[in-house]
Amino acid sequence: MPIKFKFENPYMGAWILLRQTYNLVLKCEDRTFSEYELTTEQHAVLMAMKHIDAPVRVTDIARWLERSVNSVSMIIDRMVKAGLVRRIRDLPDRREVRLVIASKAEKDFVLATVAGWGLIQEILSPLSDEDKLTLIRLLERLRDKAYDYLNSGEVVEEVRRNETENMAQFMKQAAKYKSLSALEAKRQSGEKEKAIC
Repeated sequence: MPIKFKFENPYMGAWILLRQTYNLVLKCEDRTFSEYELTTEQHAVLMAMKHIDAPVRVTDIARWLERSVNSVSMIIDRMVKAGLVRRIRDLPDRREVRLVIASKAEKDFVLATVAGWGLIQEILSPLSDEDKLTLIRLLERLRDKAYDYLNSGEVVEEVRRNETENMAQFMKQAAKYKSLSALEAKRQSGEKEKAIC
């Protein structure tokens, strides 16, 4: 049971609740994806690779995830060792490598994504559709303010353009996983009915 605080300062209250929610959602994702032998970070890298047009490079993934190239490189190093991703040097510039998802990771990624979609629905279930739209608008405003704080200029505009393209591709893929999630739920309820009979 979470500890309830009464915040006198709305800035402090909003900030603490935002951080707590972020950390708890990450823990929920970790638990969900670990069932498919993936970390949340690995799932995010695979998600990016699915949405980026080939050839996929580390810099592309870092941009898509809004993370540093160094941190993404370290995640990919571990994924290569685990047999989830392969590096291939066949680009015109031999110093660059493209990345491909190994067959070992394909099935686990799909199953983990279906489970992740179920998690999203579960966590957002207390909110009405109107509340979800309000939450989206509020989070967009906070995100945009953070972009402005980091760098108000050309880089931020490029990130926002990339984000719009990334989100369109993500929503297209999410629709596929949503339908897979519905099929999985139907299958599981059928199995429960059989077990009862």
